[in-house]
Amino acid sequence: MQWVLLYIAALNLLTFAVYYVDKKAAIRGAQRTPEINLHVLSILGGWPGAFLAQRIFRHKSSKAGFQIIFWMTVVVNISVTVWLWMK
Repeated sequence: MQWVLLYIAALNLLTFAVYYVDKKAAIRGAQRTPEINLHVLSILGGWPGAFLAQRIFRHKSSKAGFQIIFWMTVVVNISVTVWLWMK
C-alpha cells in the first residue's frame, strides 16, 4: 500500500511540474508539451495535480476541448480505481 501512495504523490508532483513548465513555455512562445502527454499523466493518476495546476496557473482551464478530454480521464481513472479496489 505504501508504494501506491508514493506512486500517486510522485506522479501528481510530476504532473503539476509539467503543467508549470508548459505554462511557462506558452508565455515565452517556446516548444510546448503535447496535450496527449498531459492527458496520459492525468489518466495514469496525476489528475489531482493537473486539476490543481490548471487552477493555480490558469493553464488549459478554459480550453473546452481539452477540458472534455481531461474530465474523461478523471472519470476513467476513478472508475478503474474503484473497480480495482472492489476486486
